[in-house]
Amino acid sequence: MFISNRKMSIMAMCCLLMAVHVQGQHHRNRAATDTTKSKPADTTSKPPVVPPPASAIKPYKDVITPGTKTCKGFITVHQKDDKYYFEVPNNMLGRDILIVSRVSKASAEMRNGNNGYAGDQIGETVFRFEKGPGRKLFLRRLFYMEYEKDSTQPMYAGVQKNNVLAIAAAWPVAAYKPDSSAAVVDVTEFLNSDNEVLYFQKKIFKERAGMGAQQNDRSYIDYVHAFSTNLEVRAIKTYTAGMNPTAGNYTVELNASLVLLPEKAMQPRLADKRVGYFAVGHRDFETDPQGVADKIYVKRWRLEPKPEDVEQYKRGELVEPAKPIVFYIDPVTPKKWVPYLIQGVNDWQKAFEKAGFKNAIYAREAPTREEDSTWSIDDATHSAIIYRPSVIANAMGPSVSDPRSGEIIESHIFWYHNVMALLNQWYMAQCGAVDARALNLPLNDTLMGNLIRFVSSHEVGHTLGLMHNFGSSSTVPVEKLRDKAWVEAHGHTPSIMDYARFNYVAQPEDHVGEKGLFPRINDYDNWAIQWGYTWRPEFANEFDEQKALVTIVTDSLAKNNRLWFGSETNFTDYRCQNEDLGDDAVKAGEYGIRNLKRIMPDIMKWSVKPYEDFDKPFDVFKTLYSQYAMYLGHAVNIIGSVEKTEKTGAETGPVYSGAPYTKQKEAMQFIIRNLFVTPAWLNNTAITDKYSVNFITEVGELQSNVISNIIVRNRLCRMLWMEQGYYDKNYKAYTIAEMLQDMNKGIFTELYAGKSVDAYRRGLQKTYVSRLLIQVFNQLNESDLSTLMAPFGYNYDRSDIPALLRDNLKQLLTLIKQAQTAAGVDKATRLHLQDLENRITIKFNAEKKA
Repeated sequence: MFISNRKMSIMAMCCLLMAVHVQGQHHRNRAATDTTKSKPADTTSKPPVVPPPASAIKPYKDVITPGTKTCKGFITVHQKDDKYYFEVPNNMLGRDILIVSRVSKASAEMRNGNNGYAGDQIGETVFRFEKGPGRKLFLRRLFYMEYEKDSTQPMYAGVQKNNVLAIAAAWPVAAYKPDSSAAVVDVTEFLNSDNEVLYFQKKIFKERAGMGAQQNDRSYIDYVHAFSTNLEVRAIKTYTAGMNPTAGNYTVELNASLVLLPEKAMQPRLADKRVGYFAVGHRDFETDPQGVADKIYVKRWRLEPKPEDVEQYKRGELVEPAKPIVFYIDPVTPKKWVPYLIQGVNDWQKAFEKAGFKNAIYAREAPTREEDSTWSIDDATHSAIIYRPSVIANAMGPSVSDPRSGEIIESHIFWYHNVMALLNQWYMAQCGAVDARALNLPLNDTLMGNLIRFVSSHEVGHTLGLMHNFGSSSTVPVEKLRDKAWVEAHGHTPSIMDYARFNYVAQPEDHVGEKGLFPRINDYDNWAIQWGYTWRPEFANEFDEQKALVTIVTDSLAKNNRLWFGSETNFTDYRCQNEDLGDDAVKAGEYGIRNLKRIMPDIMKWSVKPYEDFDKPFDVFKTLYSQYAMYLGHAVNIIGSVEKTEKTGAETGPVYSGAPYTKQKEAMQFIIRNLFVTPAWLNNTAITDKYSVNFITEVGELQSNVISNIIVRNRLCRMLWMEQGYYDKNYKAYTIAEMLQDMNKGIFTELYAGKSVDAYRRGLQKTYVSRLLIQVFNQLNESDLSTLMAPFGYNYDRSDIPALLRDNLKQLLTLIKQAQTAAGVDKATRLHLQDLENRITIKFNAEKKA
């Protein structure tokens, strides 16, 4: 996912299943299976079926009559007028078939956030044909979450008994092929119905698209095409508007791809939490004889050398894979961006050379109708980059995989048109001080093309199985980001899978060029691809392979910290933040703010056009403001942070440890310097006087958000846990009491000096006191957050935290009372202090009465 996040905390964009990160919002974890050993689930308990009369089964020639159109494939399709027949060969019975359903053409009225566009996936499930009683053909839906694949194992019968596969569809056999090698069934009603096999496979998919009931009189089949390993069904469907009362009916085109999975599943590769791959998984009842294990397989493409090249590959020579990874560019993509999207794919070729393959991945333009009339971008055997004319500023790279092994079958990368607006904003705010092109909006086509190239590479990385590596940039010393020679040679982050957009640390005097500003496929990416895609035929199974790979990862990480993986789901580790740079977020933020101060004064000079209004400069102003807020958020997330470093049983040292005391202390001082001390540089009146913008209000809101994000129960619980030495008895903690004292001195500075307080700071002080009062006296619904956000839960109400906050309020009350008599305090300040005294006293008095 490639989405802008300007909030104070990292937003997770993917799902978790059994503590496994699984790609995209579209996919589910399933169990793996091996069709060479497994059998269909127990179906001995047959449903009562009335056998059709003998006359119902007709001779083949009476069903497939002259004039019938026939399309041969792994399932042969016959069409006669408006009737459709599937001819299912006997050798396809019991084979796993992955059915992937998508919206091929969407209605503009069905928009729902990111949903409602052509290419939206609305189903992904595995099915299997089998013979039923009474000369019927069944279609069973497979469930891979919980199973035992080896029929020789003791648990096999028990697991099968408790996992009977659902019959998703049933047809009476209309005819048999003359040699009895295939059964023919009439699927006309099945194709035309609003069924959960081919179309919206889950109710939630339908709800997201705003669909109600199918309107049969306005729905029909466009075509059914059969191929050697897939079958494509295209249907035009009209639905009522469902839950959208303002819309009428929706007419959409849906595509269902029936993809024949390999008879022999790819040998899976067991996941290692230290290498960030998406995964599939299942519960295993055999590995642990006294418990249940989670067997997790990484998602990856099946790259193997051609038979004639096996020996060359084993000798370490580069060979081409038997089946390369090919992405097609959506024909509707604007032509000027096509070369950059293609290059973003091709840039991964070097990484695959580390795994022993050359030309393993590439992109090409989709064939025209004249070149191949049967080619379809919706065919689930084709991977593609889909261009979406959308206001959504995003791009995403989901993939479809074989649940038995994690083998990636295909991917549709979604490229939203308006992501370019986001790229304009990011590059302007982060590089505008060092690259004059960034202030010439809109960016020129060459610059924008190169930005598109890097986003393309990032999304392709997801489709190769790679998760976000938010921790990657934290391995780079901040000062190296200003070293022109070093950063241009090594890049500002070791992974393009990080959310480290551009090098905002570089200063104008550093003269860092484009190579040192842009992200690139780098050390971690090359290593992760090598780990995931090196073909290892020397191992009989995934368990033998795992033993070798674990050692390889451990040794690699010990030698090179640039290979460290920091998960985006590790919300409490300050090293795993999005949009940050370097090993010191505070120092990086100082450099970033220094560059924002260079850009801010001259916004009107370079962004105003004589024939336009002032919306553009105001948008620029808001972008810089958001960038500034992001730097503050990075510092906030250091306070109370917990470092988490994944380890195996053979490795020493803790998995969890507290963030260093000095880093937390410096983060608080950064916030005091850059936010609690009024950031007057943000008050660009040349812009704000064109809009009804109240600077006091805007800064006050940001200060309120930061204070609320610091004095929040989950953060305080983590700080107390570390303070009490549960991680390390020798750990020097940044305590809650010390943090509150630092905030007191930074927010009430004038009171300690006996001086007056200006309007900006009066608002800040009220905000701080209000937050403390809320935490002490109000029953907030935050108790669960301490459990969710900390590695170990902490009950807030039974902890010392309320007492610490209460004590701090009493100290502030004493300070406020004393400050009212200071000679240097003006009337506005006295009134302000009296108000604060009243707010605190009222709460304490009410508590005494209660």
